[in-house]
Amino acid sequence: MPGKSTNNSATKFDRIRRAHQSEVAEDYVEMIAELIKETGEARTVDLAARFGVTSPTVNAIIQRLQREDLVETRPYRSIFLTAAGQDLADKARDRHRIVRDFLLTIGVPETIAEEDAEGIEHHVSPETLAVFAKITNKVSS
Repeated sequence: MPGKSTNNSATKFDRIRRAHQSEVAEDYVEMIAELIKETGEARTVDLAARFGVTSPTVNAIIQRLQREDLVETRPYRSIFLTAAGQDLADKARDRHRIVRDFLLTIGVPETIAEEDAEGIEHHVSPETLAVFAKITNKVSS
């Protein structure tokens, strides 16, 4: 049945493509929320420094996030999350925490778990994430 295998492969790669597309948005709204919490504001220059990119790169991404109704900007002011942006940031932070905690539970050193969680969090399915959370909760209880 070559058709079924091809379809499964296409479905898998479609999920991966969608995860890659949302990864940047999730990272940016999560960082914007973190900056606002830490310093009271999120500025382009701060995002550029945190991500190690140029201000024009940040501006292009912020414009995309505005089109997706995740952030609001005002001339000469900080960047603000919309309700949808805050919701996305909260979900991304929770996914990161669950993946990191799972990795710690299975014995991955803390610094490596933190780094690995940053990549895995964007690609883990809701089903796998639920299993990670269940395992982590059983161990910590």
